[in-house]
Amino acid sequence: MQFVSDTEAQQALSTIIDKAQREPVTIRQQNRDIAVIMSIEDYQRITRINIQEFQQFRQNIGHKAQERGLTEDKLNELLINDQ
Repeated sequence: MQFVSDTEAQQALSTIIDKAQREPVTIRQQNRDIAVIMSIEDYQRITRINIQEFQQFRQNIGHKAQERGLTEDKLNELLINDQ
């Protein structure tokens, strides 16, 4: 991963965008990482992985709830009582 200062990023955006096609570029401000520029392919891959992991997590929770006897009716009752 490349690192550039916020000043350098402002002055050389097109160069940084070119670099980001090869690897993510981290923008630093006062020795703190504040942003990352990455290719759209990397962004889409990360987003897709996050969605898949969330769906798997949701399925696992659903299976555990069913194993413990939580039905849709019981869930609705809990949600109504929570209001």
